[in-house]
Amino acid sequence: MERTEVDYPTALEQWHGYVTVLERNGWTVDHVDSADDCPDAVFVEDTVVVFGDLAVITRPGADIRQPEIIGTERAIRRHMNRVVHIEAPASLDGGDVLKVGSTVYVGLSERTNPAAVDQLHRFLPDRSIVPVPVTKVLHLKSAVTALPDGTVIGHEPVIDDASSFARFLAVPEETGSAVVDLGDGKLLMAADCPGSVEVVRAQGFEVVTVDISEFQKLEGCVTCLSVRIR
Repeated sequence: MERTEVDYPTALEQWHGYVTVLERNGWTVDHVDSADDCPDAVFVEDTVVVFGDLAVITRPGADIRQPEIIGTERAIRRHMNRVVHIEAPASLDGGDVLKVGSTVYVGLSERTNPAAVDQLHRFLPDRSIVPVPVTKVLHLKSAVTALPDGTVIGHEPVIDDASSFARFLAVPEETGSAVVDLGDGKLLMAADCPGSVEVVRAQGFEVVTVDISEFQKLEGCVTCLSVRIR
C-alpha cells in the first residue's frame, strides 16, 4: 500500500472504541505493555497464536518487529501456562494463521516461511496444517477469515486460490474479509464495508461494526488488534 499519514488522535479514539466493543460484549481486556520503539506493536495478533491451552509465540518476519514478542509473552503468561516459541530459521506472523475447526491454514507470505509450517506440525500433531500461497496482500488474514460455522470468507481479487478452502463465501469489499467472533452468534467487522456486512448478516449472524480507518492505512484489520483467549 502507498504510505498514508496516520492521524494519531483519531487512531487512539478508534482504538478505545474497539476495546469498548470487546468489553460491552463480555470480554475482559488485558493490555499488552506499550512498545514505543515498535510502531506496529498495536497489531498484537502477529506476535502470538492461541490453540486451546497452548500459546505459540511467533517470530515475526520483519526483524524490526521481533522485540514485540517480549510484551506479548509477558501478557499471555498471565493467562496460559503452555507457551512455546517459533525458532529461527522459521518466521511466522500470526496474521498468516487462520484456524477453522481442527484445520490450520498458514499463509506462505513475505512474513511467514515453510520452516514455520514444519514447527507448527510438531506443536500441533492433532491438527491438519495446510499451507496456502499469499502473494497479493500482506497476510493471509488480510484476504480471508472464517465465520463461526467454518465458512471462509474473503474478497476474491486478493486471494491467490479460493479453492484452497473447503467452504468459501465471497464478499464485495476487501475490508469485509475480516471478522472477529464475539461469541453467541455475534461478529465484529469494520464500519466501511456495508455490502460485506449484509452478506454476513444473511448467513444468520449479528454484526457489530467499528471504525478502524486509521489502522487500515497500516494494512491492519479488526483481527489484528487483539488475541482472543476462550
